Amino acid sequence: MATPKKDDAQAVFSWEGKDKSGRIVRGELKAVSEAVVRTTLRRQGVLVNKVKKQSLSRGGKVTAKDVTLFTRQMATMMKSGVPLLQAFDIVGKGAANAAVGRLLMDIKTDVETGSALNQAFRKYPLHFNQLYCNLVEAGEQAGILDTLLDRLATYMEKTQAIISKIKSALFYPISVLVVAFIVTAVIMIFVVPAFKQVFSNFGADLPGPTLVVMAISDYFVANWYLIFAAIGGGLYAFFYTWKRSLPMQMFMDRLALRLPVFGEVIRKATLARWTRTLSTMFAAGVPLVEALDSVGGASGNYVYREATRKIKSEVSTGSSLTVAMQNTGVFPNMTLQMIAIGEESGQLDSMSGKVADFYEAEVDDAVDALSSLMEPMIMVILGVVIGGIIIAMYLPIFKLGAVV
Repeated sequence: MATPKKDDAQAVFSWEGKDKSGRIVRGELKAVSEAVVRTTLRRQGVLVNKVKKQSLSRGGKVTAKDVTLFTRQMATMMKSGVPLLQAFDIVGKGAANAAVGRLLMDIKTDVETGSALNQAFRKYPLHFNQLYCNLVEAGEQAGILDTLLDRLATYMEKTQAIISKIKSALFYPISVLVVAFIVTAVIMIFVVPAFKQVFSNFGADLPGPTLVVMAISDYFVANWYLIFAAIGGGLYAFFYTWKRSLPMQMFMDRLALRLPVFGEVIRKATLARWTRTLSTMFAAGVPLVEALDSVGGASGNYVYREATRKIKSEVSTGSSLTVAMQNTGVFPNMTLQMIAIGEESGQLDSMSGKVADFYEAEVDDAVDALSSLMEPMIMVILGVVIGGIIIAMYLPIFKLGAVV
Protein backbone atom coordinates (compact mmCIF):
# COMPACT_ATOMS: atom_id res chain seq x y z
CA MET A 1 0.00 0.00 0.00
CA ALA A 2 1.29 3.47 -0.92
CA THR A 3 2.39 5.77 1.87
CA PRO A 4 2.16 9.57 1.81
CA LYS A 5 5.22 11.36 0.54
CA LYS A 6 7.23 13.49 2.94
CA ASP A 7 6.79 16.49 0.64
CA ASP A 8 3.06 16.59 1.44
CA ALA A 9 3.80 17.91 4.99
CA GLN A 10 6.81 20.06 4.08
CA ALA A 11 7.15 23.81 3.69
CA VAL A 12 9.73 25.79 1.73
CA PHE A 13 12.32 27.70 3.79
CA SER A 14 14.72 30.32 2.44
CA TRP A 15 18.11 30.34 4.16
CA GLU A 16 21.37 32.25 4.23
CA GLY A 17 24.72 31.26 5.70
CA LYS A 18 28.42 30.72 5.10
CA ASP A 19 30.10 27.69 3.56
CA LYS A 20 33.36 26.10 4.71
CA SER A 21 35.43 28.71 2.84
CA GLY A 22 33.54 31.60 4.45
CA ARG A 23 31.59 32.60 1.34
CA ILE A 24 27.99 33.73 1.80
CA VAL A 25 25.57 31.23 0.29
CA ARG A 26 21.78 31.22 0.19
CA GLY A 27 18.98 29.10 -1.19
CA GLU A 28 15.71 27.31 -0.53
CA LEU A 29 15.03 23.97 1.12
CA LYS A 30 11.93 21.85 1.63
CA ALA A 31 11.55 20.60 5.21
CA VAL A 32 8.98 20.01 7.93
CA SER A 33 10.46 22.62 10.29
CA GLU A 34 13.17 25.26 10.70
CA ALA A 35 15.14 22.93 12.99
CA VAL A 36 15.36 20.31 10.23
CA VAL A 37 16.65 22.97 7.80
CA ARG A 38 19.40 24.00 10.22
CA THR A 39 20.37 20.38 10.90
CA THR A 40 20.50 19.51 7.18
CA LEU A 41 22.62 22.54 6.32
CA ARG A 42 24.96 21.95 9.26
CA ARG A 43 25.63 18.43 7.94
CA GLN A 44 26.51 20.01 4.57
CA GLY A 45 29.06 22.28 6.28
CA VAL A 46 26.98 25.46 6.08
CA LEU A 47 27.00 27.88 9.04
CA VAL A 48 23.41 29.14 9.01
CA ASN A 49 22.68 32.81 9.73
CA LYS A 50 19.02 33.13 8.74
CA VAL A 51 16.15 30.73 8.05
CA LYS A 52 12.72 31.99 7.06
CA LYS A 53 9.59 30.09 6.09
CA GLN A 54 8.25 31.27 2.74
CA SER A 55 4.64 32.30 2.42
CA LEU A 56 2.51 30.84 -0.37
CA SER A 57 2.18 34.24 -1.97
CA ARG A 58 5.95 34.67 -2.27
CA GLY A 59 6.38 31.22 -3.75
CA GLY A 60 3.62 31.83 -6.26
CA LYS A 61 5.19 34.94 -7.79
CA VAL A 62 7.48 32.94 -10.06
CA THR A 63 5.18 30.91 -12.31
CA ALA A 64 5.84 27.93 -14.56
CA LYS A 65 5.49 30.28 -17.53
CA ASP A 66 8.26 32.48 -16.12
CA VAL A 67 10.59 29.48 -15.78
CA THR A 68 9.72 28.33 -19.32
CA LEU A 69 10.46 31.80 -20.76
CA PHE A 70 13.74 32.00 -18.83
CA THR A 71 14.81 28.57 -20.14
CA ARG A 72 14.06 29.54 -23.74
CA GLN A 73 15.96 32.84 -23.39
CA MET A 74 18.96 31.11 -21.83
CA ALA A 75 18.98 28.45 -24.56
CA THR A 76 18.82 31.07 -27.31
CA MET A 77 21.63 33.21 -25.87
CA MET A 78 23.93 30.28 -25.13
CA LYS A 79 23.45 28.93 -28.67
CA SER A 80 24.45 32.41 -29.87
CA GLY A 81 27.70 32.17 -27.90
CA VAL A 82 26.79 34.37 -24.93
CA PRO A 83 28.67 33.19 -21.77
CA LEU A 84 26.54 31.65 -19.02
CA LEU A 85 26.98 34.37 -16.39
CA GLN A 86 26.41 37.14 -18.91
CA ALA A 87 23.25 35.38 -20.10
CA PHE A 88 21.99 35.24 -16.51
CA ASP A 89 22.73 38.93 -16.11
CA ILE A 90 20.85 39.86 -19.30
CA VAL A 91 17.79 37.72 -18.55
CA GLY A 92 17.67 38.68 -14.87
CA LYS A 93 17.87 42.42 -15.47
CA GLY A 94 15.43 42.22 -18.37
CA ALA A 95 12.78 40.20 -16.54
CA ALA A 96 9.41 41.95 -16.29
CA ASN A 97 8.68 40.03 -13.07
CA ALA A 98 10.82 41.38 -10.21
CA ALA A 99 10.67 38.03 -8.40
CA VAL A 100 12.19 36.29 -11.43
CA GLY A 101 14.98 38.86 -11.53
CA ARG A 102 15.82 38.29 -7.85
CA LEU A 103 15.75 34.52 -8.30
CA LEU A 104 18.10 34.61 -11.30
CA MET A 105 20.52 36.98 -9.57
CA ASP A 106 20.69 34.62 -6.58
CA ILE A 107 21.39 31.67 -8.89
CA LYS A 108 24.03 33.69 -10.74
CA THR A 109 25.73 34.48 -7.41
CA ASP A 110 25.86 30.78 -6.54
CA VAL A 111 27.40 29.94 -9.92
CA GLU A 112 29.96 32.76 -9.57
CA THR A 113 31.05 31.37 -6.19
CA GLY A 114 31.81 27.95 -7.68
CA SER A 115 28.55 26.00 -7.59
CA ALA A 116 27.55 23.91 -10.59
CA LEU A 117 24.48 25.25 -12.38
CA ASN A 118 22.37 22.19 -11.52
CA GLN A 119 23.33 22.53 -7.84
CA ALA A 120 22.29 26.18 -7.87
CA PHE A 121 18.93 25.20 -9.38
CA ARG A 122 18.44 22.43 -6.79
CA LYS A 123 18.41 25.07 -4.03
CA TYR A 124 15.06 26.29 -5.40
CA PRO A 125 12.86 23.16 -5.62
CA LEU A 126 9.75 25.30 -5.70
CA HIS A 127 10.66 26.48 -9.22
CA PHE A 128 13.05 23.85 -10.64
CA ASN A 129 11.91 20.25 -10.29
CA GLN A 130 14.01 17.09 -10.38
CA LEU A 131 13.54 16.64 -14.14
CA TYR A 132 14.80 20.16 -14.82
CA CYS A 133 17.87 19.77 -12.59
CA ASN A 134 18.73 16.31 -13.94
CA LEU A 135 18.69 17.53 -17.54
CA VAL A 136 20.83 20.54 -16.70
CA GLU A 137 23.29 18.25 -14.91
CA ALA A 138 23.42 15.95 -17.97
CA GLY A 139 24.08 18.97 -20.20
CA GLU A 140 26.89 20.21 -17.95
CA GLN A 141 28.58 16.81 -17.82
CA ALA A 142 28.37 16.27 -21.59
CA GLY A 143 29.32 19.85 -22.47
CA ILE A 144 26.09 20.42 -24.40
CA LEU A 145 24.25 22.67 -21.95
CA ASP A 146 22.91 24.93 -24.72
CA THR A 147 21.40 21.93 -26.57
CA LEU A 148 19.87 20.50 -23.38
CA LEU A 149 18.38 23.88 -22.42
CA ASP A 150 16.87 24.12 -25.90
CA ARG A 151 15.29 20.65 -25.55
CA LEU A 152 14.14 21.48 -22.04
CA ALA A 153 12.55 24.74 -23.21
CA THR A 154 10.75 22.90 -26.04
CA TYR A 155 9.52 20.27 -23.60
CA MET A 156 8.23 22.90 -21.16
CA GLU A 157 6.56 24.91 -23.93
CA LYS A 158 4.71 21.85 -25.23
CA THR A 159 3.67 20.86 -21.70
CA GLN A 160 2.43 24.39 -20.99
CA ALA A 161 0.51 24.39 -24.28
CA ILE A 162 -1.36 21.20 -23.32
CA ILE A 163 -2.20 22.55 -19.85
CA SER A 164 -3.37 25.87 -21.30
CA LYS A 165 -5.56 24.06 -23.84
CA ILE A 166 -7.31 22.02 -21.17
CA LYS A 167 -7.70 25.02 -18.85
CA SER A 168 -9.21 27.13 -21.63
CA ALA A 169 -11.64 24.33 -22.47
CA LEU A 170 -12.79 24.10 -18.85
CA PHE A 171 -12.83 27.84 -18.13
CA TYR A 172 -15.81 28.68 -20.36
CA PRO A 173 -18.31 26.10 -19.04
CA ILE A 174 -17.28 26.65 -15.41
CA SER A 175 -17.60 30.44 -15.68
CA VAL A 176 -21.00 30.16 -17.40
CA LEU A 177 -22.29 27.73 -14.76
CA VAL A 178 -21.07 30.03 -11.95
CA VAL A 179 -22.86 33.00 -13.54
CA ALA A 180 -25.97 30.85 -14.03
CA PHE A 181 -25.96 29.91 -10.34
CA ILE A 182 -25.64 33.56 -9.30
CA VAL A 183 -28.47 34.60 -11.65
CA THR A 184 -30.66 31.77 -10.35
CA ALA A 185 -29.92 32.77 -6.75
CA VAL A 186 -30.85 36.40 -7.50
CA ILE A 187 -34.12 35.29 -9.11
CA MET A 188 -34.94 33.04 -6.14
CA ILE A 189 -34.09 35.65 -3.50
CA PHE A 190 -35.47 38.84 -5.08
CA VAL A 191 -37.70 38.15 -8.11
CA VAL A 192 -39.81 35.17 -7.00
CA PRO A 193 -40.84 36.77 -3.65
CA ALA A 194 -42.18 39.76 -5.61
CA PHE A 195 -44.31 37.41 -7.74
CA LYS A 196 -45.43 35.63 -4.57
CA GLN A 197 -46.82 38.88 -3.19
CA VAL A 198 -48.81 39.42 -6.39
CA PHE A 199 -50.14 35.84 -6.41
CA SER A 200 -51.32 36.10 -2.79
CA ASN A 201 -54.14 38.39 -3.99
CA PHE A 202 -55.36 35.97 -6.70
CA GLY A 203 -57.57 33.95 -4.37
CA ALA A 204 -57.13 30.86 -6.53
CA ASP A 205 -55.05 27.66 -6.40
CA LEU A 206 -51.62 28.04 -7.97
CA PRO A 207 -50.16 25.49 -10.42
CA GLY A 208 -47.85 22.80 -9.05
CA PRO A 209 -44.66 24.07 -10.75
CA THR A 210 -45.27 27.54 -9.32
CA LEU A 211 -45.70 26.14 -5.81
CA VAL A 212 -42.43 24.18 -6.15
CA VAL A 213 -40.48 27.25 -7.32
CA MET A 214 -41.99 29.36 -4.51
CA ALA A 215 -41.04 26.72 -1.91
CA ILE A 216 -37.46 26.67 -3.20
CA SER A 217 -37.43 30.47 -3.14
CA ASP A 218 -38.61 30.52 0.49
CA TYR A 219 -35.77 28.16 1.41
CA PHE A 220 -33.25 30.36 -0.45
CA VAL A 221 -34.49 33.53 1.27
CA ALA A 222 -34.38 31.91 4.72
CA ASN A 223 -31.00 30.16 4.29
CA TRP A 224 -29.10 31.98 1.53
CA TYR A 225 -26.10 32.70 3.77
CA LEU A 226 -25.91 29.01 4.78
CA ILE A 227 -26.11 27.89 1.13
CA PHE A 228 -23.29 30.19 -0.01
CA ALA A 229 -21.20 29.35 3.08
CA ALA A 230 -21.72 25.60 2.52
CA ILE A 231 -20.75 25.84 -1.17
CA GLY A 232 -17.69 28.04 -0.47
CA GLY A 233 -16.59 25.93 2.50
CA GLY A 234 -17.15 22.70 0.58
CA LEU A 235 -15.06 23.87 -2.37
CA TYR A 236 -12.28 25.09 -0.06
CA ALA A 237 -12.24 21.82 1.90
CA PHE A 238 -12.26 19.80 -1.32
CA PHE A 239 -9.30 21.58 -2.92
CA TYR A 240 -7.41 21.78 0.40
CA THR A 241 -7.78 18.02 0.89
CA TRP A 242 -7.00 17.29 -2.75
CA LYS A 243 -3.75 19.25 -2.54
CA ARG A 244 -2.52 17.74 0.74
CA SER A 245 -3.99 14.23 0.99
CA LEU A 246 -2.32 11.42 -0.98
CA PRO A 247 -5.40 9.10 -0.83
CA MET A 248 -7.54 11.97 -2.16
CA GLN A 249 -5.07 12.62 -4.99
CA MET A 250 -5.04 8.92 -5.87
CA PHE A 251 -8.84 8.80 -5.93
CA MET A 252 -9.19 11.97 -8.04
CA ASP A 253 -6.51 10.88 -10.53
CA ARG A 254 -8.25 7.53 -11.04
CA LEU A 255 -11.64 9.23 -11.30
CA ALA A 256 -10.33 11.78 -13.83
CA LEU A 257 -9.36 9.00 -16.24
CA ARG A 258 -12.83 7.42 -15.99
CA LEU A 259 -14.87 10.58 -16.61
CA PRO A 260 -17.04 10.46 -19.72
CA VAL A 261 -15.65 12.64 -22.55
CA PHE A 262 -13.17 14.49 -20.29
CA GLY A 263 -11.43 11.29 -19.17
CA GLU A 264 -10.16 10.50 -22.66
CA VAL A 265 -8.75 14.01 -23.07
CA ILE A 266 -6.97 13.78 -19.71
CA ARG A 267 -5.56 10.33 -20.61
CA LYS A 268 -4.17 11.61 -23.93
CA ALA A 269 -2.65 14.66 -22.24
CA THR A 270 -1.02 12.41 -19.63
CA LEU A 271 0.36 10.08 -22.32
CA ALA A 272 1.70 13.10 -24.22
CA ARG A 273 3.57 14.34 -21.15
CA TRP A 274 4.83 10.82 -20.31
CA THR A 275 6.25 10.13 -23.77
CA ARG A 276 7.56 13.70 -24.21
CA THR A 277 9.48 13.44 -20.93
CA LEU A 278 10.88 10.03 -21.90
CA SER A 279 11.98 11.39 -25.27
CA THR A 280 13.65 14.45 -23.73
CA MET A 281 15.47 12.49 -21.01
CA PHE A 282 16.65 9.71 -23.32
CA ALA A 283 17.81 12.17 -25.99
CA ALA A 284 19.86 13.91 -23.28
CA GLY A 285 21.78 10.69 -22.70
CA VAL A 286 20.19 9.88 -19.33
CA PRO A 287 20.10 6.08 -18.76
CA LEU A 288 16.63 4.58 -19.12
CA VAL A 289 16.26 3.46 -15.49
CA GLU A 290 17.26 6.90 -14.21
CA ALA A 291 15.04 8.62 -16.80
CA LEU A 292 12.00 6.71 -15.58
CA ASP A 293 12.33 8.42 -12.17
CA SER A 294 11.53 11.76 -13.79
CA VAL A 295 9.05 10.36 -16.32
CA GLY A 296 6.64 9.09 -13.67
CA GLY A 297 6.57 12.35 -11.75
CA ALA A 298 6.16 14.44 -14.91
CA SER A 299 3.08 12.49 -16.02
CA GLY A 300 0.97 14.38 -13.48
CA ASN A 301 -1.29 11.39 -12.74
CA TYR A 302 -0.97 8.88 -9.91
CA VAL A 303 -2.07 5.94 -12.08
CA TYR A 304 0.78 6.51 -14.53
CA ARG A 305 3.20 7.36 -11.74
CA GLU A 306 2.57 3.97 -10.14
CA ALA A 307 2.74 2.26 -13.54
CA THR A 308 6.13 3.90 -14.14
CA ARG A 309 7.43 2.57 -10.83
CA LYS A 310 6.50 -0.95 -11.92
CA ILE A 311 8.09 -0.38 -15.33
CA LYS A 312 11.33 0.83 -13.69
CA SER A 313 11.39 -2.22 -11.42
CA GLU A 314 10.97 -4.63 -14.36
CA VAL A 315 13.42 -2.80 -16.65
CA SER A 316 16.08 -2.78 -13.91
CA THR A 317 15.78 -6.60 -13.70
CA GLY A 318 16.29 -7.12 -17.44
CA SER A 319 12.83 -6.78 -19.03
CA SER A 320 12.41 -4.72 -22.18
CA LEU A 321 10.63 -1.38 -21.86
CA THR A 322 7.81 -2.52 -24.17
CA VAL A 323 7.07 -5.66 -22.15
CA ALA A 324 7.18 -3.73 -18.88
CA MET A 325 4.78 -1.10 -20.26
CA GLN A 326 2.45 -3.79 -21.58
CA ASN A 327 2.30 -5.48 -18.16
CA THR A 328 0.89 -2.32 -16.55
CA GLY A 329 -2.22 -2.37 -18.76
CA VAL A 330 -2.51 1.43 -18.98
CA PHE A 331 -0.79 2.11 -22.32
CA PRO A 332 -2.66 1.89 -25.68
CA ASN A 333 -1.48 -0.53 -28.37
CA MET A 334 -0.28 2.26 -30.64
CA THR A 335 2.04 3.56 -27.92
CA LEU A 336 3.39 0.07 -27.23
CA GLN A 337 4.03 -0.61 -30.92
CA MET A 338 5.88 2.67 -31.44
CA ILE A 339 8.01 2.14 -28.33
CA ALA A 340 8.79 -1.42 -29.50
CA ILE A 341 9.94 -0.09 -32.88
CA GLY A 342 12.06 2.52 -31.11
CA GLU A 343 13.72 -0.12 -28.93
CA GLU A 344 14.46 -2.45 -31.85
CA SER A 345 15.83 0.32 -34.08
CA GLY A 346 17.77 2.10 -31.34
CA GLN A 347 15.71 5.26 -31.84
CA LEU A 348 13.67 5.28 -28.64
CA ASP A 349 13.97 9.04 -28.21
CA SER A 350 12.75 9.73 -31.75
CA MET A 351 9.84 7.27 -31.59
CA SER A 352 8.65 8.41 -28.17
CA GLY A 353 8.84 11.98 -29.45
CA LYS A 354 6.60 11.06 -32.39
CA VAL A 355 4.13 9.42 -29.99
CA ALA A 356 4.12 12.63 -27.96
CA ASP A 357 3.50 14.69 -31.13
CA PHE A 358 0.57 12.41 -32.01
CA TYR A 359 -1.08 12.70 -28.58
CA GLU A 360 -0.51 16.45 -28.42
CA ALA A 361 -2.33 16.79 -31.76
CA GLU A 362 -5.06 14.48 -30.44
CA VAL A 363 -5.46 16.68 -27.35
CA ASP A 364 -5.76 19.80 -29.54
CA ASP A 365 -8.47 18.19 -31.67
CA ALA A 366 -10.30 16.76 -28.65
CA VAL A 367 -10.31 20.09 -26.82
CA ASP A 368 -11.62 21.91 -29.90
CA ALA A 369 -14.38 19.31 -30.33
CA LEU A 370 -15.16 19.47 -26.62
CA SER A 371 -15.47 23.26 -26.72
CA SER A 372 -17.87 23.04 -29.65
CA LEU A 373 -19.92 20.38 -27.84
CA MET A 374 -20.07 22.22 -24.51
CA GLU A 375 -21.63 25.42 -25.86
CA PRO A 376 -24.99 23.94 -26.95
CA MET A 377 -25.09 21.71 -23.86
CA ILE A 378 -24.65 24.71 -21.56
CA MET A 379 -27.29 26.66 -23.45
CA VAL A 380 -29.73 23.77 -23.00
CA ILE A 381 -29.00 23.57 -19.26
CA LEU A 382 -29.43 27.32 -18.81
CA GLY A 383 -32.64 27.27 -20.87
CA VAL A 384 -34.12 24.45 -18.82
CA VAL A 385 -33.23 25.94 -15.41
CA ILE A 386 -33.82 29.66 -15.89
CA GLY A 387 -36.54 29.22 -18.53
CA GLY A 388 -38.29 26.69 -16.30
CA ILE A 389 -38.34 29.15 -13.39
CA ILE A 390 -39.75 31.94 -15.57
CA ILE A 391 -42.46 29.71 -17.06
CA ALA A 392 -43.43 28.42 -13.61
CA MET A 393 -43.88 31.97 -12.35
CA TYR A 394 -45.97 33.03 -15.37
CA LEU A 395 -48.28 29.99 -15.32
CA PRO A 396 -50.70 31.62 -12.81
CA ILE A 397 -50.93 34.68 -15.04
CA PHE A 398 -51.75 32.49 -18.06
CA LYS A 399 -54.34 30.64 -15.95
CA LEU A 400 -55.90 33.90 -14.82
CA GLY A 401 -56.06 35.14 -18.40
CA ALA A 402 -57.84 31.94 -19.47
CA VAL A 403 -60.43 32.35 -16.69
CA VAL A 404 -61.10 35.96 -17.65
